[in-house]
Amino acid sequence: MSDLQQLILRTDISGMPLEWIHYQSAVKLYYTQQVAYTCGTPLLEIKGGINAKTGVRSELTLNSIIATVGSKQRFFSGAYAPPLNNPTLFKRDNHVCLYCGKHYNSSALSRDHIIPTVKGGEDIWTNVVTACKSCNSHKGGRTPEQAGMPLLAVPFMPTYAEYVFLQGRNILSDQMEFLSAHFPRGSCLRERCH
Repeated sequence: MSDLQQLILRTDISGMPLEWIHYQSAVKLYYTQQVAYTCGTPLLEIKGGINAKTGVRSELTLNSIIATVGSKQRFFSGAYAPPLNNPTLFKRDNHVCLYCGKHYNSSALSRDHIIPTVKGGEDIWTNVVTACKSCNSHKGGRTPEQAGMPLLAVPFMPTYAEYVFLQGRNILSDQMEFLSAHFPRGSCLRERCH
């Protein structure tokens, strides 16, 4: 992957992970003087125009992690629930069917409601798991107990830092280390970070 495609981890000024951004967005943050500090490894050297008065060319080094002014504390309160979508759910469950235990490509997976929606089950992180289409079809509108299909893991709602991790692709080792430091102590995602 080229350095131009590598995503940069953006944090707030306290170091809490916020989002993944492209290098163009990082350059805008520098230009608008919103970058408080950087950490991680240097990714890219950006060369700008030449100043007409001084003859000096502007240059900017982009690091893999940048901290920006301001804070997003509302994301870290107990009321925040990250948006639920299949790609992130499948990544949370490591592309494993939580009934048969086999790894699958995303196209062979589906979202299964532990307590089926037809029985009042909600479409929330703690009531959904990744299931292969075969297992999901076999379970149907029953609970795992009714179908004789025990769950292999307990579903959980990711924290905001875990959600940022799950949204990432081609995460660099320094970004991974930084993110995992913000995971809850007992997070099952920690083992995927090393």
